[in-house]
Amino acid sequence: MAATLSHDVSGPQSTDAPAVVLLGSLGSDRSIWDAQVRDLARDHTVITADHRGHGGSEVIPGPCTIADLARDLLSLTDALGVDRFHVAGLSLGGALAQWLAVHEPTRVRSATLLCTAAKFGESSGWVERAAAVRGGGTAAVADAVVARWITPARAEQDPALVDALREMIVTTSDEGYAAACDALSVWDGRADLGRITCPTLVVAGDEDSSTPPDVVRELAAGIPGAEFVTLSPAAHVPTVEMPGRVTEVLRSHLTAAGSG
Repeated sequence: MAATLSHDVSGPQSTDAPAVVLLGSLGSDRSIWDAQVRDLARDHTVITADHRGHGGSEVIPGPCTIADLARDLLSLTDALGVDRFHVAGLSLGGALAQWLAVHEPTRVRSATLLCTAAKFGESSGWVERAAAVRGGGTAAVADAVVARWITPARAEQDPALVDALREMIVTTSDEGYAAACDALSVWDGRADLGRITCPTLVVAGDEDSSTPPDVVRELAAGIPGAEFVTLSPAAHVPTVEMPGRVTEVLRSHLTAAGSG
């Protein structure tokens, strides 16, 4: 059963405006794309959506898979009457973008994969994090997560941003967060990377400890013709840490990909 996703549609909503779907990281809501939406909505139909159990989206108890989360998004685009779209995904959202590019190639015009991986470390780490959140809530992991989202220098310079990101995590549904950890624990898209045929941009942050540049580079190496870019200085969530640069590389990729 697909979850009902809380979402926004911004920009011109006509057949002439290409659609762009923006998908966020574990523990985030769609506001992490606000800076990119402001720019892209000038000439794109921009769809931002919270994952199930995140932000304002429906919580469905129990484990789920990346395929389940991606199908939630497809149900939303179907309901909006959007058949083809560019997709940009950050971290967890990047896993969804990979799945969509592999399994729905006629619908995905291009993919932008930011600070993500075809496999996120060992399964046991995600199982343990899911258990920690189910036992102690998202507050149990919030400080450690925020420390990976932005660089130490930025955290020191901008404590208000740290507070806002932490609030985003602690207000995420405990079960929604844990279920997404379950999905990441069994995600392994490495064997399917060669099936991604759409124009693909892969983006790493030079100080990202969650998906280090070498891991992200391996993702790019497995996708035929993928472009690889490293942002600096940036950690795991560059959409808020260096929003202007992310917007620049994303817009450049969308322009090169064309209407597809």
